[in-house]
This record gives sequence, structure tokens and C-alpha cells, in this order.
Amino acid sequence: MTTDKYFGHETASPHSALLASEFVGWDEATQTATMRFTVQEQMCTWRGGVQGGLVAGYLDDVMGYAYVAATDGKEAPLNLDLSMSLIRLVPAGAVITGTGRVVKAGRRVIFLEGELHDEEGRLLARSSSTAIPTPKPQPETRPEG
Repeated sequence: MTTDKYFGHETASPHSALLASEFVGWDEATQTATMRFTVQEQMCTWRGGVQGGLVAGYLDDVMGYAYVAATDGKEAPLNLDLSMSLIRLVPAGAVITGTGRVVKAGRRVIFLEGELHDEEGRLLARSSSTAIPTPKPQPETRPEG
């Protein structure tokens, strides 16, 4: 993931490497973030698709990113719950597109939605989340060694 105005630093969260995430865009009018993910082999089960709980990670990432962008990088959501429907297998090696949308953001509660699509535009998974707003976390400064 590259530096962007919403996160404001070059150090991506450690989970970004695992998800192989890439920010694509933000649509202010619809409060929608778009991200691209390249499915890594280590995310998959012996069936050849992403393990269900890890699919939730893609959805959580893109929904969270939508809220961070909506607050111009000042806040990040902390999930209270996440509901997900797995529609199709997310295969190893696929490049998938995630969209996350801020449905409603109040001072105490945030409602988010997310979807994952394959390269042909087919729906793979969908989710909704209820979260609370928090200050955006900053990368830790860790001593060398």
C-alpha cells in the first residue's frame, strides 16, 4: 500500500502486506472507498479458496478505509460487530476488488457496508459492520534489534 492523504504515512499497517491491499480510490459523493487485493496462497484452505474468516479481513479493511477517508484521515472505526455472507469461493491468485461504504456515521456509532467482486464483476462476499469512531492509530515506533 502506498502513502496517501488519508493515512498520511509511508508505513502501512502490518496486515496490509498479508492482504496484499492497494488503495484504488475514494468517492466523496457516495462515501465509497475502492481497494484491490491480490489473493495470496497463504490465505487459502486446501479447497483452493480464501478461508472464510480471512475473507472478513478483506471486507473489514475496505469498510474501515472508507471511514478513514470519510474523516479525512482523522478517525478510524473500531468494530462492534461484522456480519458477512460468502457468496462464491475467493480463489488463490485472484485479483479482487473491494468496495466499502459509510452508510451513516454519527458521533457514537458508524454503519458500514462492504462487497468483494472478482475480475468479471461477480459478487464474492458482502458484509455490514457496526463500529465506534476512534482517533486514527499511528504506526508504532519500535526500537531496532
